[in-house]
Amino acid sequence: MQLTRLALTDFRNYPALVWRPASRLVVITGPNGSGKTNLLEAVSLLVPGRGLRNARLPDLPRQAGPGRWGVAARFADGLEIGTGSPPDGPADRRVFRLDGEVPRSQAAIALRLAAVWLTPQMDRLFGEGASGRRRFLDRLVWALEPGHAREVAAHDTAMASRNRLLAQGGADPAWLAGLEDSMVRHAVAAAAARRALVARLNATLLDGAAGKFPAARMALLDPVAERLDTDPALAVEDWLRDSLAAARPRDAAAGSSSLGAHKADMALFDAATGLSAASASTGQQKALLLGVILGHAALIATARGAPPILLLDEPAVHLDSDRRHDLLEALATLPGTVLLTGTDADVFAPLVGRADGWRTGDNGLHQDPAFPRLSPV
Repeated sequence: MQLTRLALTDFRNYPALVWRPASRLVVITGPNGSGKTNLLEAVSLLVPGRGLRNARLPDLPRQAGPGRWGVAARFADGLEIGTGSPPDGPADRRVFRLDGEVPRSQAAIALRLAAVWLTPQMDRLFGEGASGRRRFLDRLVWALEPGHAREVAAHDTAMASRNRLLAQGGADPAWLAGLEDSMVRHAVAAAAARRALVARLNATLLDGAAGKFPAARMALLDPVAERLDTDPALAVEDWLRDSLAAARPRDAAAGSSSLGAHKADMALFDAATGLSAASASTGQQKALLLGVILGHAALIATARGAPPILLLDEPAVHLDSDRRHDLLEALATLPGTVLLTGTDADVFAPLVGRADGWRTGDNGLHQDPAFPRLSPV
């Protein structure tokens, strides 16, 4: 899954770019605001979802451009994926191409390509609300179970309709029951997928997949998943269906649903010391997250037979010199495409001769003279 060509058209700050990295390991440096994260975001949009920034479609086109955008990539095995505004039709839509054809579903793309990323915003993952941690967990699940995205989306659609009916008052009980039944089925399926991912990831991390980074233990905080620990899925569905029906007056007053897939949270601990990430220093949190990302990449490679694209935006921030060394050495031995960014090129000096080096600037991308050009794929 080595990226061999990336083409951008009116995407973020790039009016037009054709880039051919010569190595699976790529270092991208440059000043803040020069487009480093935009490149990683473009690659993250090759898989279904809203990318590493969780951006809205109107934010993706170049501000001075025509309002349409495109991203296209080719990989060493011949795989070609493109996404962007449709050539004909509303500019606020997004379409995909897989090997030049319209895919039957976005899941067809997710089955061919997986991407995992870590961004500076995730450094605050354990100091903010549960929604960010839940999105982080769901991205880990989606990379292995593409159908999980449909379950979560269907749950949220049914929940939004239920919330509207409750807010209006006097809704037909049978209509509410139908929406709650949809919520229940999708919530239990989502909880089961999250629960399975946490178990598989913890086992992989315990086997040393994080390398020299601390082995993390992930915990799923979700009453639906907890019920699945002891009860069969149909019994959990019955419990959740009854609970939602009983909660209608309370949920109507609150304007939201008190139970469902949207209430799940995630916690992370150092497996050796038991230290919670929420109580750890910023550097310790970063080390635990990097361990999770490396372990997840190993899990994907084992489960799918191909490694994911690994996108690390400013990964060296908050790491001491020993941890930075461990990270670079680990990345140098990983299979698959790894793109990492930073403002200080000196941080990545140990990768000279092993990585392709580029610098952003003037809305373009230029070979970094500090990194000798490697033989192309």
